[in-house]
Amino acid sequence: MTKKLSVLFATEGTYPFHQGGVSIWSDILTKRLDRAEFVLYSVIMNPFVTQKFSIAAEASLISVPLWGTEEPGEHLPVPFSKIYMAKKNTEEGVIKERFLPLFRPLMEEILTVEKRPEHFASLLKQLYEYFNVYEYKVSFKSEQVYETYKEMIYAFCRREHTDVALPEVYDLLQSLGWIYRFLNILNTPIPKTDVAHSSAAAFCGIPCVLSKMIYGTPYLLTEHGIYLREQYLSLSRNTYSPFLRTFLVRFIHSIITLNYAYADQISPVCHYNARWELQLGVNPAKIKVIYNGVDPDVFQDSTSIHRTQPTIVTVARIDPVKDILTLMRAAKRVHQEIPEVRFMVYGEISVPEYYEDCLRLRDELGLREVVHFAGHMGNIASVYHEGDVVLLSSISEGFPYSVIEAMMSGKPVVATDVGGVREALGEAGILVPPRDDEKMADEILHLLRNPMMRADLGKEARERALNLFTLEKMLARYMESYEELSEGLQGEKTAELIRERAKLYLERGFSFKEFGMYEEAIHQMKLAIFEDPLSPVVPWALSEIAVAYQHMGRTDQALHEMEKLHAYLGMLQLMKEESA
Repeated sequence: MTKKLSVLFATEGTYPFHQGGVSIWSDILTKRLDRAEFVLYSVIMNPFVTQKFSIAAEASLISVPLWGTEEPGEHLPVPFSKIYMAKKNTEEGVIKERFLPLFRPLMEEILTVEKRPEHFASLLKQLYEYFNVYEYKVSFKSEQVYETYKEMIYAFCRREHTDVALPEVYDLLQSLGWIYRFLNILNTPIPKTDVAHSSAAAFCGIPCVLSKMIYGTPYLLTEHGIYLREQYLSLSRNTYSPFLRTFLVRFIHSIITLNYAYADQISPVCHYNARWELQLGVNPAKIKVIYNGVDPDVFQDSTSIHRTQPTIVTVARIDPVKDILTLMRAAKRVHQEIPEVRFMVYGEISVPEYYEDCLRLRDELGLREVVHFAGHMGNIASVYHEGDVVLLSSISEGFPYSVIEAMMSGKPVVATDVGGVREALGEAGILVPPRDDEKMADEILHLLRNPMMRADLGKEARERALNLFTLEKMLARYMESYEELSEGLQGEKTAELIRERAKLYLERGFSFKEFGMYEEAIHQMKLAIFEDPLSPVVPWALSEIAVAYQHMGRTDQALHEMEKLHAYLGMLQLMKEESA
């Protein structure tokens, strides 16, 4: 019997403790890849969260709570004697001679704008080794550490090149507290596996980087959304002081650049995310897009189901990023035209304060009998069958499962044009601008009044999902990646595979174009470009995409592709001049 590959699979704030698209993906991946055995490494907010998913029989689970513990090692299966000796050995002299020489450059690396991920990684590794011997809490809670930190922060804020305001005492304690809590990951032993896989370019990537440094483990990074963008959106909604905002952004930036630098393969779930990664400096040769996939046997065609009441279904957690407030304003407009309509919102409450805002607005708009918050449903496939239309109102997305699940279920989709949603829907759904309740309502009304159009869009959506977003294809790509990484095939062989895939996509695109199937031709040619961005055929592909758009009467997009072509040719000329 062939030995299964062992995979360190790291998550943050998701699987197996919370619902959501990333958790669904994680559950499928870790249970359905039967040639891999997983060690789940879950970074969670506190140890009191309830586990929402059972894990595979052969999987093991390491949970690392960042808050909610008195002792940072409470989650560790460590004998009391070891903890006692570590505390006893962590004397002030040890902290001065061994901890502070690592702490100072770590803080400099976090505070600086120009990141050096290799230096940062080396410091994290040395700290990991330090905490294998000495006690975490005693080290961080030392008065000399606080005094050193305070001096460094004040010096940083007084530098001529920075306009960061001097922090209050609260800011000092809060920011040092973030370091203490987030880096508790360094206090957790890392198992040796064949492959390390992080579900985000976030703090959960730290054990994957350390595994690579300590054991030489190849590292695969999946990005569902762009972590940096998501954190900027989150910071825009809080009331942190200017210092704390600056500190947190730079801390997060350090973590992101660390992940991008050490990942051997970066697999965004859509090409939209790949564009962000390229802009953030990721080496194009590392990028291999792997779409999310769903099971067509589970999400079956439901276009023929008859409903007595017009129903709009949304599957989304109750969170500001999902913009349920705009959904309700659109619901008010639809209700004024079709009084019997109902809106069903399925998803857990991730931000209780936002849920209260939603309830208040629902009452203000008089929608208590129209908009229903139904919570999380175990049988999510049945939820889509309830709706005439599936609605997504998010202001930010990666490549949302709710969209491709709805497509596989044969449902017409109205969704905001954010993230990879356009890439998922193609021409098989309706896109609206984010936060535009009037446009959202207009498109919903148009679909509710046109049953034939709903049926046609639903059929197109399922056909597109079957062609591009099946579970079988997703699992095959991940298993292929694990095997290539574990066997050390990322060098020349991976480059060869990339070229072959790009060639295949180009051939498909040309064939579709010859038959007048311009939308699919464009999609295939874009896949070719993202597979091999530096290929000499990229200019030809961009030109063909522009021609296809022109045939479809979409002149603006054709011109946009020609602009990209000119920019690409300019970049090649610049590279040629620099090499000369």
